[in-house]
Order: sequence, then C-alpha cells, then structure tokens
Amino acid sequence: MAMVGATRFDRSLHPAEARSDSKSKSQRMVKVLTLTLVAPDYSKTEVKASANVFGNYFQVATYGESHGGGVGCVISGCPPRIPLTEADMQVELDRRRPGQSRITTPRKETDTCKILSGTHEGVTTGTPIHVFVPNTDQRGGDYSEMAKAYRPSHADATYDFKYGVRAVQGGGRSSARETIGRVAAGALAKKILKLKSGVEILAFVSKVHQVVLPEDAIDYETVTMEQIESNIVRCPDPEYAQKMIDAIDKVRVKGDSIGGVVTCIARNVPRGIGSPVFDKLEAELAKAMLSLPASKGFEIGSGFAGTDYTGSEHNDEFYMDEAGNVRTKSNRSGGVQGGISNGEIIYFKVAFKPTATIGKKQNTVSREHQDVELLARGRHDPCVVPRAVPMVESMAALVLMDQLMAHIAQCEMFPLNLALQEPVGSASSVPAFAPDLS
Repeated sequence: MAMVGATRFDRSLHPAEARSDSKSKSQRMVKVLTLTLVAPDYSKTEVKASANVFGNYFQVATYGESHGGGVGCVISGCPPRIPLTEADMQVELDRRRPGQSRITTPRKETDTCKILSGTHEGVTTGTPIHVFVPNTDQRGGDYSEMAKAYRPSHADATYDFKYGVRAVQGGGRSSARETIGRVAAGALAKKILKLKSGVEILAFVSKVHQVVLPEDAIDYETVTMEQIESNIVRCPDPEYAQKMIDAIDKVRVKGDSIGGVVTCIARNVPRGIGSPVFDKLEAELAKAMLSLPASKGFEIGSGFAGTDYTGSEHNDEFYMDEAGNVRTKSNRSGGVQGGISNGEIIYFKVAFKPTATIGKKQNTVSREHQDVELLARGRHDPCVVPRAVPMVESMAALVLMDQLMAHIAQCEMFPLNLALQEPVGSASSVPAFAPDLS
C-alpha cells in the first residue's frame, strides 16, 4: 500500500482578519495533512528477469528442457537475405549432439533441427527465425532417485531454493540440452561473420584433468577445423589427444567424471569491436562463457599468468607492418585492449568442472531435508569438454555478431575518418572521408 499526502489550507478568513485575533484558533490559517492509502496497480507490473534472452542487436531466446517435447531458439535481429538452410545449422548441432563417441553421454539423439519461420526460398527475411529440435530419447525413470534427493554440485537444490519447484527429469532447464538453441543460433552468427568480415572462430580442448596441452604446441595462426575434429576429444595435437582420451576412459569405467579447459580463438576480427567500460568485449565474452553449463573459469590473453610479468615484459609493443597496418609484436592482450578489439587474434580459455552427476554413491540431502545417500542413474558425460567445444564457439560467435552490429550502428552510420578508422568487411563500399590532420 502507498501513502499519498495532501495539504489543505483554510482560506475562509482574510489574512488581515486572521491577524487581528491571533489567539483565536478558528481565525488562524490551518494546515491539514490528509493521508490516503492507495493500492498499487499490479496490472501494469512488468517482469524483466526472464534470463532466457542473450544479446542486444542479434538476440537469441532459447527454450525447452531435457525431457520435454523439444528444445530450440528464436533469433531476432538477423539481417535479411542471408543464405540459410537447416543443413547450415545441422553441421554444428552434430558436433554438439550426445552419443557421438564412447567418451560422451550414451543418450541417442539425432538433434535434427527444423526452421519454422524467418526464411523464404533459402534466405533470411529479417523476421524472427524459429528453430526447433525434438527430444526423442528420454528416460524419465532414470531420475526417480533424484526427484527425492539433491545431486551434489548440481542445480537441483538451487532451482528448488529459487522457484520452489523444478523439472526433475534430465535436470530440466539446467540440462546441457538447453545449449542446442545456442549452437543453432551460433551457426548462423558464424556464417554472417564469415560473409561480412572473414571472421573464423575455432575452439579445441587444451586440458583434460591433469593432461595439459603445452602453450606452444598449437599455432593459432594456422590450426584448422580438420585438425581439431580428427579425434573424439577435439584436441588438435594427436599425442596429447590420446592422453586425454585415456584419462577420460579411466574415470568413465569407474562411474566418475573429470573436467578440463577449452581454448577458443577468433581470427580476422575487425578492429574497433566492443565498447569501453561496462560493455568491454572481454566482459561480454566472459559473461557468455560463464553462462554455459558446468563452466567455472574464464581468462583472456595472458590471463592470470600475466600477473607474473612486469609492465615492460607484458606490454604488446606496436609496429607498422609491410601493408602499413598498426600491429603488435606480441599478443598478451589476447586481441583486446581497453575492451575493444585491436585486429590481432582473440584468444581465451574456459574452464569446465567435472560432470556433477556420477555413478558413485554420495552423501546428500533429500527434499524433505533429511541426510541421505544418493546413487545417481541416467546417461551423462564423463567429461563435458569434448562436446563443449562447439558450445564455446557458438557463444563467441553470438558475442562478436552482437558487438559487430552495435559497432556498425554507432560508428559506421556516417563516413569514417579513414586516417584512423577502417570499414568493417563489405562496408568498404560506404563513402568515407579523410580529414586533414596536418
């Protein structure tokens, strides 16, 4: 309830008359404060804490749960006339789908996508694009124990704490099947970035448990998708890939799990992408990566290791290359300075914890707040990082796509200052001017 105050003055007497008899209360100017209780109009209340939409210009809303009818996304803000078919998205969804090898969850889903709106005769129309993927291999009975007890380090308990109810089967919304919508949208973002600016985004597994790929083992300039996809763990170095596979196999047969690290690189990102202060490019990337299931850490460029350097050792010195471009001799900044891309390769790492649901008995608490033991069933990844690779790439693509559109809207609306700026991709056809700086 709200209180509204109102002030009323008694003007029945002329001020002169009121002054003539200051002792008479009836002849004084009286101030009366009245309070009125007003009920708020809840019909006008707007709830904005949905947390299911990502992006500002290239927006993606995901929906669905692990054991519901299906999952998918709605993409808003996509430019028109972009060639797009279901096959474009299916390539990426196949990299993400379960059951693709012995080191992933054995759940069998084809994850076949269907574009329900937003395209006509193979091109985007500029209207919302609806992508749907049905769930076909649910086993709700596997979650009978988890309906009564919380899985340690899983979202079971916190969903109950927040909502007072949860979808038990498959973890509901907290399931990694939610990422299908992200990967489908990311496939489109990847395609647009490639068409517009030649951007190429690649991720690979650089650590599984205690098997760590040496920093200098992979050349970020030349590593290819074919090298990454040449083995089931998605590590481009064959020797370390086998060590990682062996580490996963070792815990898999014991019903346990392990974590790891995914490294992501983005090549040919235009200069100037990102904004200062709150919308720094690395801040947007960090939010995107830490929104992924099981993610626990993010670092870009030198990351935490950069604290071991002095300023003179860590700074990326500038130089002019043969083509007359401003470049850096090193890249400890990870391609981002001041929250804005500098044209060098963007690279970062994402840490993923061991899968929470394991086939070992653990101590926990029931929904009735009793101490119990839980032996979880169901089909789960012994290590999430091989399937996290396309998820990381997709989130990177969504960030870069959103930031690219923001940059073009703000900084390329009018002719560029060609003495300092350069157009993004095909925007080079836009008229530009170079002011006299002498």
